[in-house]
Amino acid sequence: MFNEKKGAPVSSVGERNTIAKNTSLVGDINSDGDFRVDGKIEGTIKTSGRVVIGKEGTVIGTIDCTNADIEGTFSGKLIVDDVLSLKSTANISGDVTLGKLSVEPGAAFNATCNMKGSVKVMQNSGEETKKTA
Repeated sequence: MFNEKKGAPVSSVGERNTIAKNTSLVGDINSDGDFRVDGKIEGTIKTSGRVVIGKEGTVIGTIDCTNADIEGTFSGKLIVDDVLSLKSTANISGDVTLGKLSVEPGAAFNATCNMKGSVKVMQNSGEETKKTA
């Protein structure tokens, strides 16, 4: 919380923003910290942290984040730079771009999925070849 150096920015690492149950929000959200949704959001969430959608949480719109854990409902465009983890109660629809995917049995995943880094370009003595991961 407190920095010893004056004028030094306080780090946002470890901060968590929460939209509580029975709360509804329409609009765009930009944050450096983690974000948990137990209510309903219609709009865009952009964060360099983790997004968690709880069992009763709903997001309709766009999420752009580093990691995501989803137990509730998501519909729209989902961009996860690293790991998307779908729990058994998750219900996903729309367009998904991600680095890695973890799905528990029972999760509904009805989306167009594009996995980043799944095709690596390798150079072989001046000749390019594609290799799937």
